[in-house]
Amino acid sequence: MRLALILSLLLAAPAMADAPLFILDRTQMAFDLGPGHPANSPARASNSPNAAWNSAANSANSAAAYENRPDNPANQNRLIFTADGNVLGYYAVNAGGVLNLFDLRGQRIAYRPARGTRSLFTTGGEWCGTVDGTMGGGFALGVTRQCAARFGR
Repeated sequence: MRLALILSLLLAAPAMADAPLFILDRTQMAFDLGPGHPANSPARASNSPNAAWNSAANSANSAAAYENRPDNPANQNRLIFTADGNVLGYYAVNAGGVLNLFDLRGQRIAYRPARGTRSLFTTGGEWCGTVDGTMGGGFALGVTRQCAARFGR
């Protein structure tokens, strides 16, 4: 039993690692990562904040859900931090595969739909940035300056 627990933790490690956040310049991005690409468009139905899995009305995206709360110890392993070490918030993935970004108070800042895009969107549906894999198996968050500022509100 103990071996199974250790193996499951090791296999889950990339998904439960801290995520660095950096500011990106939309004008310097590759087309396939930016909001001009059809898969990353805020107008795409599956990227909409009103799509069932992305919706704020979905309890799986709520800060009230234990999995998403700042006091959930698991979220201490899912920190969003800057290059200078400032912690801005944390992330959680809901059962449908949506990546939710929260500030330190538990307010949902942005999300990445489960399929079809690596783009991040604000809770209002604006394009916010992109998610990229890292060499260690985790991921990094490249966001616009406006999106990053939402973590400090």
